[in-house]
Amino acid sequence: MPNRETVLVIPAAGAGTRLQSDTPKVLSAVNGRPMIDHLLDRYRNTVQRFVLVVHPSFASRVREHVKSAAPNLHVEYAQQPAPTGMLDAILVASDQVAASRPDRVWITWCDQVGVHPHTVATLSRMSAEHRDVPIVLPTSRQADPYIHLERDGDGRIVAIRQRREGDAMPAIGESDMGLFSLSSDAYFDLLPQFGRETTEARGTRERNFLPFVPWLTSHGQGVVTFPSTNEMEAIGVNTPDDRHRLEHYLRELERR
Repeated sequence: MPNRETVLVIPAAGAGTRLQSDTPKVLSAVNGRPMIDHLLDRYRNTVQRFVLVVHPSFASRVREHVKSAAPNLHVEYAQQPAPTGMLDAILVASDQVAASRPDRVWITWCDQVGVHPHTVATLSRMSAEHRDVPIVLPTSRQADPYIHLERDGDGRIVAIRQRREGDAMPAIGESDMGLFSLSSDAYFDLLPQFGRETTEARGTRERNFLPFVPWLTSHGQGVVTFPSTNEMEAIGVNTPDDRHRLEHYLRELERR
């Protein structure tokens, strides 16, 4: 039976090639601090355990950094040797997550460092209010979106459009923020079922996680969303330009 613990899974096996750096992406700096430091600080008062999914080639480097930067946090590690997609990165952490059968399993991408504290608090509250709902996630209205959550007339998410997979995108869309809260049953039962049924994406040939959301809808499962605090929260740090924009946003937040 699940306990009331929340575990945060952070897929962090990317090399950060598009950031034009030889530093693993999760250790690349934003405003002078590694991305992982931002994430550990943002979620340390909300989750009880962290599971980092890293590539074997830099696993020890990440482990040593985290041990030095956050010695009092409960951080565990899983390894993803091949870049087969976010779905596999999330599932490869299942042994570590299963150690306590947590009530909720949160997931965030390692480059999603601009999430506002208010959004984290709202996700925590809504996860508690909707404990039996498979997934709760914040979304953001975006111009020229990278991701678009397509809804039907009843407001249910029925499809995902992804620019990286070559999908036609709307001028204005509704994007996820790379932050999700899954129920224990969703993580341990529904997500593996989806993994057995899904195929590689036609563009990247990766196994994507985001189609899990409309898959839940199609299987009669609940999906709860809420609006983000600021549209800048949806920016993932993939390029130097992304980093510049997010650094400016974070500095502005600190001044308020």
